[in-house]
Amino acid sequence: MKPLPAMASQPPGAGTGPALSPGNSVDNLSASIFRAAYEKALGQGAPQAVPLKFFADDRGWSLMNLFAGVLEGGQCNYSLLYPGVFKAWHRHRKQTDIWVILHGMAKLGVFDERRRDEDGYRGHTFIVGEKSPHALIIPPPLWHGLTCVGDAPCGLLYYVTEEYDPQSPDEERVAYDTFTTFRWEVEHK
Repeated sequence: MKPLPAMASQPPGAGTGPALSPGNSVDNLSASIFRAAYEKALGQGAPQAVPLKFFADDRGWSLMNLFAGVLEGGQCNYSLLYPGVFKAWHRHRKQTDIWVILHGMAKLGVFDERRRDEDGYRGHTFIVGEKSPHALIIPPPLWHGLTCVGDAPCGLLYYVTEEYDPQSPDEERVAYDTFTTFRWEVEHK
């Protein structure tokens, strides 16, 4: 029996074919799609959900090219949220957030206070995570937050376009139940 080749010394994507090769048209397409969604979110002042694609081989799986075409400073962070906890609501004056749920499932809420008095406006709801991978682009000044769906924690990877400044934080917060038309609870349909 032949021994398997060592994979640990290879860079990510090595030997996996064209889908993971650096600089190929798939990578460039991902960057252009993400950049277009980012510009649309900023231009419309509305959230944009970008479907993500898993790349899998015999070593495991990856979500590749996250935030492609928009990384210009800022910082990446990771946060784990326990079931039953609400991290909501907050918003920014300058900063755009890009959120990806890597583990578990989450209900992401986005609320545009400028539309608060519109008939029927409840905010935007996105159910995303392991079973529905998306990147959510949230431009200012939209309020946003999240809670876990189900009984497992969820892990949030997020890129913010501005570095955190503890002397002058670009953040305003209100309680999770401030926007009474938004429903955090499970909606039995």
